[in-house]
Formats: sequence, structure tokens, C-alpha cells
Amino acid sequence: MRIIRADYRIYDDIVKYAKEHLPEEACGLIAGSEDEDGNRVIEKVYFLENIDHANDHFTLDPKDQMAAIKDMRALGLKQLGNWHSHPESPSRPSEEDIRLSFDSKASYMILSLMAENPVLNSYHVENGNYEKEDLRIISEDYFY
Repeated sequence: MRIIRADYRIYDDIVKYAKEHLPEEACGLIAGSEDEDGNRVIEKVYFLENIDHANDHFTLDPKDQMAAIKDMRALGLKQLGNWHSHPESPSRPSEEDIRLSFDSKASYMILSLMAENPVLNSYHVENGNYEKEDLRIISEDYFY
């Protein structure tokens, strides 16, 4: 199982953005680096408009997506996947999330805001099945 590391500030930024967009699902892309074993470091998160403006699904704005991909290339980052929030449901893929997960190389991060403390998980989705990835929120003081 691959390990995905994200600095706590990235987690904080995702939570803040998602809360600001309640009651809608918030969404975006994640970018960073990947080693030969498939372990990943998220170095940048992109906040994209949910053009559906719905609380139970999302569609990334294609114009925002292209701008984010262009920025990733300019910075030498790899697109690692996407993230979205679940305002009223757990941090696991819905049937729609699974059905729309077309890239088996992507990490699909889901932030649940249904409880007092937000929960962020990452998933590998392939052939209609999902598996939780080893997501680690880190800081300079604590890294493993």
C-alpha cells in the first residue's frame, strides 16, 4: 500500500475551503511528487469551482482544471488525484464517486464535514472497488 504524505497546512487549507463552501461539496486537485515505490508527497492543492453547486455531488470546472494542470507542469509537479468534501456523509466514496473514478492511478481524497472534527481519507479506486490509502498528515517537527 502506498503512503501519501501531506503537510498539516494543506489539510488545514482544504478544511477551511470546504467549510467556506458549505452547504455545497467543495472540490479540487492534488499535485506533488511520487517515488519509485508509488509513495506520494502532496506539495500543492488546487481549489476548483464545483460547477454543480450541489451538496451531494461535484463537477470540476474544466477551465479551472486546465489552469491547474498548466500550473502543475510549470512547477514540475505530478497530478496525483483529486479531492472533494462530503458535507453530510462519511469520508468514503459514494456509489457515484466510485462510478466516476476513471483514473486508477489517481488518489481520491474525501473530506467529511458531518462531525465536529473533519475527517480526511484517501482512496485508490479501480474496477468498481475502493481501498483506503495510507494518508499521513505531517509537520516539520514530526515526520514518518
